[in-house]
Amino acid sequence: MNRLLWLFSFAVGAPCTLAAAILLFFTYRTTPVPQILSYSTARLYEANTSTTPTISTQAIPADARAHIISQYLTRYKSPLVPLSQYIVAVSDKYSLDFRLLTAIAQQESNLCKKIPPDSHNCWGFGIYGDKVTRFDSYEEAIETVAKTLKKKYIDQGLISPEEIMAKYTPPSLAKGGSWAKGINQFLADMQ
Repeated sequence: MNRLLWLFSFAVGAPCTLAAAILLFFTYRTTPVPQILSYSTARLYEANTSTTPTISTQAIPADARAHIISQYLTRYKSPLVPLSQYIVAVSDKYSLDFRLLTAIAQQESNLCKKIPPDSHNCWGFGIYGDKVTRFDSYEEAIETVAKTLKKKYIDQGLISPEEIMAKYTPPSLAKGGSWAKGINQFLADMQ
C-alpha cells in the first residue's frame, strides 16, 4: 500500500512540479529594458516643486561605478580592467552613461579579446571591411569613442541603444536589432 501511494504521489507530483517550474521561468524571465544613455536628460526631473515640508539629511555615498565596471571587466578577463576608473571619468566628461563604453566593447569585441592587431579598437569604431581605425592606446580609443558618441549621437538626440544602432551599425537593423538587444543586455548586467 505504501509503495502504491508513493508511486501515485510521484506520478502526480513530478509533472506538477515541472509545470510549475516552467511557468515560473517564463513568468519571471526579464527582458532588458531599453536604456537612456545620457544622464543629462535626468536633470529635467531633479527639480522638486513640492511645497510640502520635508526633512532632509545629506548622505554622501561612495561612487561604486568604477568598481561595477571593474567587476564586470574582471569577470570576462578583459584587458580594460586597469582602466575602469578612466572609463567612468571619460563617461562623466561627456555626460554618457558610465556603462555605455563597456557595453559597446562587449558587443563589438568581447571586451577587447577580438580586435584587429595593434588597433586598441574594442568598439568597432571606424571598422568597415578592410578599413580599420587604429589607436595608439586604449585611453586614446576610449576618449575618441566617447567624444564621438557625445557629439554625433547623444547631442543629435540618439539616446537609446536602438537609436544609436541605426547610425552606429545600420546592418544590425536588418538582423532584428541584435546590436541594441546586446547593448541593453550588457547594460542590465552592469546594474
